[in-house]
Parts: sequence; structure tokens; C-alpha cells
Amino acid sequence: MVLSGEKTIESRFSRNRCAPYGEIDDGDIILLKEVAGPICGLALARRIWCYDLSTEPIDRIRHRFGAAIRADDEFWSSRADALYATLIELDAPASIAPVGCDKRDRRGWVSLRSRQMAFDFA
Repeated sequence: MVLSGEKTIESRFSRNRCAPYGEIDDGDIILLKEVAGPICGLALARRIWCYDLSTEPIDRIRHRFGAAIRADDEFWSSRADALYATLIELDAPASIAPVGCDKRDRRGWVSLRSRQMAFDFA
């Protein structure tokens, strides 16, 4: 949905303050990876919102951003216990030739530093 432009906000909800909460900035490049597959696209982070859900009700986030997040009722119900939310407005999503990614853990979000970003596009 991101690459087609249907989904314009990526959301991450968690019980702990973990990436991307507080780590992503406007203008960052986001690599889009298939589940158990290669990196297949990228997008720019246009705007970022980080919420502490103990002070910002998730229903308010759903009302304001729900259409852009493109999630169903089950999605929202499954995040009812979350304590933190990061919303990322995506800009200029683009498909790329698949790039292998040796990610073996279950983290849904990984922040890469410049020293980790050695890609061989040859």
C-alpha cells in the first residue's frame, strides 16, 4: 500500500520507547522491506509525530490519522495496550530492484547509522 501511494502514514505502536520513537527525523530515508524478504522500496520521512499514549488517547490518533494509516478495526484493537506511537508521513515512495537484507531478528523497525549503510548496487 505504501508503494502504490494508498497508505501515506506509517504507524508504529509499542509498549516500550523503542525505535522509531524518538529516533526518526524529518527527511530520513526509510527502506521498505517485505516480510521475510528483500528491501523493495524507499520513501522519505516528511513529518514525524511521537505520542505518549498515556496523555494522548489512541482514539484521537485514529480519528486524525486513520484514513492515511489505512488500518482496519482489528489493527486498532490490537494496539489498545500500546503506550507509545510513532507516526511517519511518507513522501515520494519508490520501488527499487530488490536488495537482500540479512535481518534475522523480530524487530519491526531498525535504525541504520551511516557506517551500516554500505550497499553494493553494481
